[in-house]
Amino acid sequence: MAATPIAVITGASSGIGAATARRLAAEGYRVVLTARRKDRIEALAEEINAAGHQAAAYALDVTDRAAVDEFATAFRSLAVLVNNAGGALGADPVATGDPADWRQMFETNVLGTLNITQALLPALTASGDGTVVVLTSTAGHGTYEGGAGYVAAKHGEHVLAETLRLEIVGTPVRVIEIAPGMVKTEEFATNRFRGDEEKAAKVYAGVDAPLTAEDVADTVGWAVTRPSHVNIDLLVVRPRAQASNYKVHRTL
Repeated sequence: MAATPIAVITGASSGIGAATARRLAAEGYRVVLTARRKDRIEALAEEINAAGHQAAAYALDVTDRAAVDEFATAFRSLAVLVNNAGGALGADPVATGDPADWRQMFETNVLGTLNITQALLPALTASGDGTVVVLTSTAGHGTYEGGAGYVAAKHGEHVLAETLRLEIVGTPVRVIEIAPGMVKTEEFATNRFRGDEEKAAKVYAGVDAPLTAEDVADTVGWAVTRPSHVNIDLLVVRPRAQASNYKVHRTL
């Protein structure tokens, strides 16, 4: 009897990460949930297990390389890695942006993805049919005012995925990039504006049906479950109301 394939999801404590964990569990994967907030991922693992699927929680900060390397020792073989941990801080112009915010965004979005991908790539290769998913953003494919730090980080993450695909071609590992546009989750914009609910609400004001975390998880689930020879190099997904990073139809 074949072993249940394992999928690791980073940043699984909320939003897209949590929705992706639920989706991949329903697809038959044993999901390993990682995030810094242990209580959140343990509750999600309990929920998934109660639904008849398989899940385990592991508290992990992807920017801590020693901790990532220790985590990776648990896996001889791995089917899927979903790099979802990341996020945005602030919306200041280049002239006044806080370098500490830029540094943190690079640490989580770029170096965090690098850390966990490097550490788990041997197990993904050993599976004979591995998949690396990198959740970037449309910010990784275009610029907009007030977003330079996040845009630069997501461009870096996009380049990481694109280059990795070139470098490991011929191995049994796919590299898939999913780049969502406007997604309304419970924490993304609120975290970006450091808890300012009013500023966070303005991001989505007047937008008819922004994407949900479940919409993005649906694209991840679809891409991962394509036949092994099919690689979805890049999937950009936006709500119908959004034509670009700066062109959004609003009814106000």
